[in-house]
Amino acid sequence: MNSIFIIAHSPLAQALRQCALHVFPDSEPTIVALDVLPNVSPDETLAAARIMLARLQHTPRSQVLVLADVFGATPCNVAQKLVDGVRSRLVAGVNLPMLLRSVSYRNEPLDVLVQRAVTGGTAGVMQVAVAAPQNQARRKHSDQDIRDHQQ
Repeated sequence: MNSIFIIAHSPLAQALRQCALHVFPDSEPTIVALDVLPNVSPDETLAAARIMLARLQHTPRSQVLVLADVFGATPCNVAQKLVDGVRSRLVAGVNLPMLLRSVSYRNEPLDVLVQRAVTGGTAGVMQVAVAAPQNQARRKHSDQDIRDHQQ
């Protein structure tokens, strides 16, 4: 089973982890998060990230999908120094649909998991049309009729 390592600007990484655990409470040991703080140097962040990654890669067959928030920002730059392309892969632009898809398919081979993560992240971003609830006709007035006054 693959593990997932979220590295993002504080407090996003922990918040995403908590959302994933809300949906998949049994996945707690396989998801870790590192919030990158503004007052911590990239070198210190990298040292902490290496320790966390080593814990996830406890066996030779352990593989890790690393999810970073913004390409080119400190969390992603640190993550790029972590991944080896074999036992760990990096995807930037993490969002909740990407994470949930990744957790759902964490038993897939790492190459497949990367593709599923990217698909989940991009498919989860869409413009939502304003429509009436349950496709019902819209009322021209508010729910409360002017003759219907409650005190």
